[in-house]
Amino acid sequence: MIIVDDDAARHRIDRRIYGQFAEHLGRCIQEGVWVGTDSPIPNKNGIRSDVVAALRRIRVPVVRWPGGCFADDYHWMKGIGPERQPMVNTHWGGVIEPNEFGTHEYFELLDQLDAEAYINGNVGSGTVAEMQDWVEYMTLDSVSPMAELRKRHGREQPWKLEFFGVGNESWGCGGNMMPLEYANQYRRFQTYVRTYGEHPIAKIACGANADDYEWTEVLMARAAGHMDGLSLHYYTIPTGEWDAKGSATGFDDDTWYATIGRARKMEELLTRHGAIMDRYDPQRRVGLVVDEWGTWYDVEPGTEPGFLHQQSTMRDAVVAAITLNAFHRHASRVRMANVAQMVNVLQAMILTDGPDLVTTPTYHVFDLYQDHQDAVHVEAIGEPGERPGGLGTHGDYTISRTGRGYTVSMANAGLEHEVSAVFAFPSAITDIPSARILAAADADSHNTFERPHEVAPADFVDYRVDGVTLSVTLPPRSVATVRVAQ
Repeated sequence: MIIVDDDAARHRIDRRIYGQFAEHLGRCIQEGVWVGTDSPIPNKNGIRSDVVAALRRIRVPVVRWPGGCFADDYHWMKGIGPERQPMVNTHWGGVIEPNEFGTHEYFELLDQLDAEAYINGNVGSGTVAEMQDWVEYMTLDSVSPMAELRKRHGREQPWKLEFFGVGNESWGCGGNMMPLEYANQYRRFQTYVRTYGEHPIAKIACGANADDYEWTEVLMARAAGHMDGLSLHYYTIPTGEWDAKGSATGFDDDTWYATIGRARKMEELLTRHGAIMDRYDPQRRVGLVVDEWGTWYDVEPGTEPGFLHQQSTMRDAVVAAITLNAFHRHASRVRMANVAQMVNVLQAMILTDGPDLVTTPTYHVFDLYQDHQDAVHVEAIGEPGERPGGLGTHGDYTISRTGRGYTVSMANAGLEHEVSAVFAFPSAITDIPSARILAAADADSHNTFERPHEVAPADFVDYRVDGVTLSVTLPPRSVATVRVAQ
């Protein structure tokens, strides 16, 4: 039995943990988000209406842009005004990036989504002056040169910029720096990310690649007082080999379990990076921002290798649930996360093909988990020796509470056996307002344009209420959410 302990220490699950990442990579921006005002595909000011509608349904809170590796090649002035300056997208296929989607279009997307801004600046190939000018262009309400330039391009009032990332993957594609080198560069660049007006800009420093704990140690020791967040990047790769990651579909049982095992490493990363941050920031003022996470497989056969287009299956849905559950447990430190990526790239929410759109199993997990946004994480006491949030060998759960009651979300990563659990609440259960499940016939079941609802949520009925207890049984490879009223 799992005892729901309402009196235990709790923390809020920041809605920004459900953030998205949109990079100029493959068909994420071009075709996925941006089609232009002359497109026959329905759009508002050039942005696909069907994509916006789908993302609004899962209440996207924040979108990270323009990268990714692309950010440290991006010179923002090429993407403003009536005459855009194309560039070569050196990291992602060597194709020409037309820069039709720039600063104004990004904020238009946010306005349509009712989402917050998280922009990554160019440290790798940019200058302090370029970054300073961009912040001024976006946020200064004055008669300065950059503010006047913004007005000439059609935007009278400044935008609200909630988050600014000072570089991206500075240990790799963003400059191949050593940690002390970047720490010094960060201190310099962030000085010029100035807050104009009443809305402060939260500054995010480039953090570690997976288990590079030295990077976190150096950044916290040298620059913690100058940052509001420190990023972390971790991708779930079945084989652990970058050159042969494995297929998104057609995998065997061993590969399924290898993938799940690598996804569970997120718990260790959050624990160990968090412990380092605690030594330098015991009040937990600095947030841990997991601004790139998700599964990464070999690209779909027949697609451009540099576009990172992959299918999303029930395996990805379970990975998403396990990862989100870990974020919830560590949400006293984890303040934001941005799944990679939003449309048509890696573990995407949405796939598009011309005018057609399909939502993925991962999208449906974000849908099932909506009630956890800004809810209070509730501690629970499980069986002795059980891992945090664990249900036996393969199960995983998370519980949160709002004024409406509790939300219990569970995942079964097993391929053959059911997972059963009994949750005991502080008082009698009065109602189950909703119960939904995402399950599939096969481990690699996925949605296609021909069969868009192959994996879709359905009513969950395999539960029983008895006074203060909720008993549930999850089928193999499934994710479920039950709302509990008291």
